[in-house]
Amino acid sequence: MPTASRSRVSRKPAPAGRLATLAALIGNLLEFSAPADGTMSRFFKSHPEMGARDRHFYAESAWAVLRNLSWFEHLAHATAKDRLHWRLAILGVLQAQEPLPPEADRDSTDRIWREGLPQVESAEVDPFLRESIPAWIAQALIAAIGAQEARACAHALRQTAPLDLRVNTIRASVADVQAMLSRDGIQAQPLAALDGALRIEGKPALQRGRAFREGFIEVQDLGSQIIAALVAARRGEFIVDFCAGAGGKTLALGSAMDNTGRLYALDTSAARLARFKPRLVRSGLSNVWPIAISGLNDDRIKRLSLKAHAVLVDAPCSGLGTLRRNPDLKWRIGPESVATLQQQQEAILRAASRLVRPGGRLIYATCSLLPQENEALVERFLSGCPEFSRVPAAEVLARQRIRIPSDWQSLNAAGDLMLWPHRAGSDGFFAACMVRAGS
Repeated sequence: MPTASRSRVSRKPAPAGRLATLAALIGNLLEFSAPADGTMSRFFKSHPEMGARDRHFYAESAWAVLRNLSWFEHLAHATAKDRLHWRLAILGVLQAQEPLPPEADRDSTDRIWREGLPQVESAEVDPFLRESIPAWIAQALIAAIGAQEARACAHALRQTAPLDLRVNTIRASVADVQAMLSRDGIQAQPLAALDGALRIEGKPALQRGRAFREGFIEVQDLGSQIIAALVAARRGEFIVDFCAGAGGKTLALGSAMDNTGRLYALDTSAARLARFKPRLVRSGLSNVWPIAISGLNDDRIKRLSLKAHAVLVDAPCSGLGTLRRNPDLKWRIGPESVATLQQQQEAILRAASRLVRPGGRLIYATCSLLPQENEALVERFLSGCPEFSRVPAAEVLARQRIRIPSDWQSLNAAGDLMLWPHRAGSDGFFAACMVRAGS
């Protein structure tokens, strides 16, 4: 925790200490000992005296640093940690377009540095350094989509994600939700790709409004909504969300099933499922059964063998498609992490596939941009499980009335879905649709 959090609590943080407090927070974040949102949450809990404006200042400035870290470190031109964190704090405040505290020029060295920033910023540098993408990720993007597209993708990943909503159609229509949000001063625009998807600019206080409180909407990225729609869930079916996590896709599936049939939400984390339950209650769904499993050999999984009409495997992955929301990920993981994840992904996909009945559907998805976590892994699975065959994602998209614009270039050579952030304006997602032989 920042040193300031251990001092006597004052009514409001003194303006003169803002940059020092921000620099301490940045120092904590750059240890990368935990996900950034958890570190930030603990920081605010240790500063209960802070109001909404203070929290906004620190959060936006700190997130700006994480999004732009390697570029800001280049601009900071400092080796000593205290001066580096101080200059990163200044750059974060400037990037977030927050008022720069008067103590920014604490000595002549920092003043001269700040006055020289425009010259450094205008210099020619590696574009991936400017976009703050680690070299190994840049190389992977170039190999996948070429240098020009890779740069566009890196730029998109450095931006702040928009706020997407999914309308819970078992409770309200899109028009009703739009009108309800409008009365709260929030303008939500429909997204043409998918019925029931809305987008909001800015960060309004959704949780205070009736639409959120009564479960008429869920916050869910457009890409995530499309992945759930690829399951093609139908009324009365038996469906398994094998890695339910926070439950966003589970809720979308339950709504698509029109609150009928049976939907199992499996996860190895009882804590995650506990956090999911209030969302489930708010949604009004009664066809969802959250189940905390002990692992892939849990007897409850074995009892579901060959019973599911469809199984969604939203596998744990590098998460590189979500860097707009989780910019610290690119600094917390490396190629060795991806190699470990591949073994886990393959084991999970094989275990989940055993639940699919003859003629049933298996959807493997990640929020990764790396082929080794996506199509390469699916190819290995299919070579070892000949009872499954690939279904072109375009066929499923058409049946589900998902209108993917052609300029998204969203289908890879194998016919799987690949949503790139710079093309789709969503998080990055991959999905392969498969079917088990039989009827």
